Formats: sequence, C-alpha cells, structure tokens
Amino acid sequence: MKKTMTFAILHFSVAFTVTYLLTGSIVIGGAVALVEPAVNTVVFYFHEKVWKKIEARKHSVENTVPSILPAS
Repeated sequence: MKKTMTFAILHFSVAFTVTYLLTGSIVIGGAVALVEPAVNTVVFYFHEKVWKKIEARKHSVENTVPSILPAS
C-alpha cells in the first residue's frame, strides 16, 4: 500500500507541475492533477480488460494448435 500511495503522490506532483509550467495557473494545475489520475484510472481498468481478452485468446490458440513435433 505504501508503494501505491507514493506513486499516487508522484503522479499528482508530476501532473500538477507540468500543467502549472505550461499554464502558469495553480488552479488549472490543481484541477488537472485531480482529474487526470481519475480519468487515467478508468482508462487503465478498460485497458486491463482488453489485455486479458487478448491474453486469453492467445492462450486458447496456443492450446489448440497441434504440435509439429513427432510424438514419442
């Protein structure tokens, strides 16, 4: 849990700093630093779902393709 919390703090800090440097606005920097991680979390959830389907399909194909090596 400590690793997750430190990553969240790091993510917030980077989002705030980059936005602040680009806009010069503390308010916009803070808003982006709060909104971006929330949106990123939702996107990551769907990204994981897609990858699990891809991996399951790959695993399924690997198990159904006959081996070309002769049986012993």
